[in-house]
Amino acid sequence: MIHTPCTLARSVATATLALGLSLPAWAADGGFFEDAKTDLLLRNYYFNRDFRDPGAAKSKVEEWAQGFTLKFSSGYTPGLVGFGLDAIAMFGVKLDSSRDVSGSELLPVHDDGRAADNFGRAGLAAKMRISATELKVGELLPDIPLLRYDDGRLLPQTFRGGMLDSREIEDLSLQAGQYREVSLRNSSDMQDLSAWAAPGVASDGFNYAGAEYRFNQQRTLIGAWHSQLEDIYQQSYFNVLHKQPVGDWVLGANLGYFIDKEDGQARIGDIQSRTGYALLSAATGGHTLYLGLQKVSGDSQWMSVYGSSGRTLGNDMFNGNFSNADERSWQVRYDYNFAAMGVPGLLAMVRYGHGENATTKAGSNGKEWERDTELGYTLQSGTFKSLSIRVNNATNRRSFNSDFDQTRLIVSYPLSF
Repeated sequence: MIHTPCTLARSVATATLALGLSLPAWAADGGFFEDAKTDLLLRNYYFNRDFRDPGAAKSKVEEWAQGFTLKFSSGYTPGLVGFGLDAIAMFGVKLDSSRDVSGSELLPVHDDGRAADNFGRAGLAAKMRISATELKVGELLPDIPLLRYDDGRLLPQTFRGGMLDSREIEDLSLQAGQYREVSLRNSSDMQDLSAWAAPGVASDGFNYAGAEYRFNQQRTLIGAWHSQLEDIYQQSYFNVLHKQPVGDWVLGANLGYFIDKEDGQARIGDIQSRTGYALLSAATGGHTLYLGLQKVSGDSQWMSVYGSSGRTLGNDMFNGNFSNADERSWQVRYDYNFAAMGVPGLLAMVRYGHGENATTKAGSNGKEWERDTELGYTLQSGTFKSLSIRVNNATNRRSFNSDFDQTRLIVSYPLSF
């Protein structure tokens, strides 16, 4: 549903006043309101992608939009079983676009090629807690290794379903859930789930279960997960995270291994792939160096839910994650935190990733590379404390897809009530 700006603005303002400014008066009613939080994120987003192929459908994609994301999270009612409620309301407004340059995924695009003037959606999730076990059902933002919601544009992607998180045993997390529908980052509607490998083939649901255990003074994490995108694929995942102080340095390792195969009716055909990665890091002072190595083996690409983020992979970058069938890739990355020089809030990053031997619809032995840079600053004090400005640039060259240069400018201002 496309809402008018006035209607949505009034709704956001009313919800903010009702849920946020009135909370102190109700806090004495119990834990439901006493522990409640209301946050509003204002995000201004400029996106420019300049295609370098003469045969590209468009020479450029360029749009500018303003987003509003309001989140309310209640506490729990007192007693052995506590009940609560989470809510999210989102609204995006077009500031600049045209039919010739639409398609940045900041905004929905109509059949005539023009971006919508505005769009929005809202959702609720009921929650229940017993001891250290929590159940949520409704509109959710899953962020587990096998399903990470995408928040890379104006508004976040959301899923509809349920999740269970139990932490009854110290340092052990047991999780399970099921999702039935998804709303993409540039959509107002819910739709069936599908896979990145075949977005047009629908699945009835995504099911998962996993366990993570932390030990060694919280420096080491091991995890084991399994998921099923019904009648499309099954996926198992095993990972190890570790941080090790060595003198003035902190060495890190992020190791993961995926096993993918078809499920049930195999609606997109047989699937067979193994994906392993190692993302190694070394940090001292304000400096952090990374080396990433990744390999996809088998006849299929790495499997994931359509629209979701690939942040779990070691070589995930701004525009890709080097996850085609048979692809070998590596990356080098350097981050610097200027707090080490007395400028807290200022961060810089540069990285380069290279992939080869990729098998795609265009054929085999495909090659690609991506170079990313980013500079960001977050205000540390004053009236606009926590306002952040990020500018990032990416250059992508692929033998099997369009080449492009990309620039994004994102201004975010979080408010809490």
